[in-house]
Amino acid sequence: MGIYSIDKFIEKTGAQDLGQGIFELERDRLLKVKLEGLVWTKKGSMVGYIGDIKFTREGLLEHGLGKFVKKSLTGEGASLTKAEGKGKLYLADKGKKTSLLNLEDEALFVNGNDLLAFENSISWDIKMIKKVAGMLSGGLFNVKLKGRGLVAITTHYDPLTLKVTEAQPIFTDPNATVAWSGNLEPEIRTDISLKSFVGRSSGESVQMMFRGEGFVVIQPYEEVYFQAQV
Repeated sequence: MGIYSIDKFIEKTGAQDLGQGIFELERDRLLKVKLEGLVWTKKGSMVGYIGDIKFTREGLLEHGLGKFVKKSLTGEGASLTKAEGKGKLYLADKGKKTSLLNLEDEALFVNGNDLLAFENSISWDIKMIKKVAGMLSGGLFNVKLKGRGLVAITTHYDPLTLKVTEAQPIFTDPNATVAWSGNLEPEIRTDISLKSFVGRSSGESVQMMFRGEGFVVIQPYEEVYFQAQV
């Protein structure tokens, strides 16, 4: 950045109002929420705020017994915090890059570790990948978001979106898989001939396979938030 006087540094790094709506990318790794009501955020993602904002961790039974049971299986990675009130809220997650998606009566799956925030107008539920609990410690969970509103997701470095077609399925590393379209249901495959992906210590690779019509978002980084059972 170079050397600046205090005044120049404040001018260079100061917050701006970009006029983009309730969610704004203040920086590519910092999300600003112009809050007037309620939004859901990833637990621990608040880095600063201005105004009268109250933070409440999601109640254990707030969304019913079904979600409580699934959250008890998936652990802290699925924990959400309600931010309520009026003001400006700044969110970030370990310096990861933030992308904003506008759902228009659409559904989207996001890896539970890569979901930063979403509007209260969007419904959500925790989903477990079928047949994965026996392969990965703690399983592999994601959040299904559906409705109309903004969603903020995070990636290490720039995301890459791959198109899935009936003729061309896509295979991904679970640790690098961020999101996918709501109509797709990934399958878990193992391949002992590969030395990459999850399960290096056991020599068994675990992959996600996407078939159908849609898309899948990956990142150029293997984020280890679970361990393969050996």
